[in-house]
Amino acid sequence: MGKTKKVGITGRYAARYGSTLRKRTRLILEKMKGDIKCPRCITKGSVNRISTGIWYCKKCGAKFTGGAYHIETPRGTESFRIAKRKQRELEVIEE
Repeated sequence: MGKTKKVGITGRYAARYGSTLRKRTRLILEKMKGDIKCPRCITKGSVNRISTGIWYCKKCGAKFTGGAYHIETPRGTESFRIAKRKQRELEVIEE
């Protein structure tokens, strides 16, 4: 493969598809193919995407959902945070 210092992972597209589309694709592919931590075993680099929104950890065997191109979505992290807060509130009320 040729020099890909500027284009990175999208070097395989050569001069096709336009620079703007290749830049957008680069951001998505780097998120998707990068070292991602498993939310269950916290191992870095063992998570792969099986299908759109379905992720799998090779080490612990966990299969979970997330975003199409990244393991977490902004809406998902917000929902998780709200659920944790509600759980803490219920524990305080029960005591």
